[in-house]
Amino acid sequence: MSQEIYLDNSATTPLCDAAKAAMQEVMEHTYGNPSSLHALGLAAEKAVKNARTAVLASLGVRGEDKQLIFCGSGSEANNLALIGVYTSKKRAHARVILTEGEHSSTEAAARYLERIGAEVVRLSTKGGELDFDEVENAITENTVLVSAMLVNNETGARYPVEELFALAKAKNPQIVCHTDAVQGYLKLKFTQRSLGADLITVSAHKIGGPKGTAALYVHPDVLKHKALVPILHGGQQENGMRPGTENVVCLAGFGAAAADGALHFAEHTAALNALSDRLLARLSQDESLSEIKVNRPRKAVPHIISLTLPRIKSETMLHYLSGRGIYVSSGSACASHARSVSRALHAYGLSDEDADCTIRVSLSHTNTEDGIDAFCGALADGLTNLIRIK
Repeated sequence: MSQEIYLDNSATTPLCDAAKAAMQEVMEHTYGNPSSLHALGLAAEKAVKNARTAVLASLGVRGEDKQLIFCGSGSEANNLALIGVYTSKKRAHARVILTEGEHSSTEAAARYLERIGAEVVRLSTKGGELDFDEVENAITENTVLVSAMLVNNETGARYPVEELFALAKAKNPQIVCHTDAVQGYLKLKFTQRSLGADLITVSAHKIGGPKGTAALYVHPDVLKHKALVPILHGGQQENGMRPGTENVVCLAGFGAAAADGALHFAEHTAALNALSDRLLARLSQDESLSEIKVNRPRKAVPHIISLTLPRIKSETMLHYLSGRGIYVSSGSACASHARSVSRALHAYGLSDEDADCTIRVSLSHTNTEDGIDAFCGALADGLTNLIRIK
């Protein structure tokens, strides 16, 4: 097999060198429990504190440690945001607003809230856009939470969360605003202040850090007004918001990856833009790829590109490419084993048939132009050789 070409970076990324080095150091020398009061425990506590400082700095925040809650995954952080806020504010007819194309963890948490009495309103995202007339009508005096992802993990749509949150706060300053920023974190230029978010979910393994760790940023006002309560119960780790001994090794890797991504943000962004431009140019100019429909929102990120194939199931093409050492996705990794067609692609406006024939290409700054060309060549071969559905 020729050299592997990994184009599924929105599912996960390989560990960056900085994360590997930090994790190795902690594995070998910092094995204490961060809650222990002896020297080994204090060394582990310092490693956790350093990671927290690095992640906060990557969000443009230089504040108290209490403003960042480490979690086991982005899914857990999203659950904490939705369920933790609603539980703190629970009352009759309390309303939660999110978008139709949210990550499965946000949607599942919202369905749970519906079962325990919340009124959940889902905003349309056709074409990767929000309808602000619909937004205006959705936000009422009973609204307690607005949650909208920064970047859709399947279509690459960049949602205008800044305008959404500003409108929500203008109508009711007590509304808590949450964004799942996992797919935009250290890919787009933003800070907590620029987004206007009270809660922000970020994840390590999308930025060259390890799997199994993520974080929820919490604005001081949310803490002050006790507008977030824990959904797990036990010890007092993470300011009492997430019990259990911290995963010091993975947190060290998270902090190192965050610092490295922030330091090299400009060059990584330039690389992503160049790779995206090359792929989109090939798709528009290569006659052998002309049957492919590019699902490109008006406001889209460079690193996620959604492609609908001409009557070829996405799973069929995925396995064909995998056999040639090229790895893409048939959609979100969290939904890859689901039997139903993608909610996000439906919300974008695709039919069942088109959604079932759609693949996702997600880029990293570590990809190369030669890799993009090889992918396009293999994709063209697949269009010629694979069986099409009737």
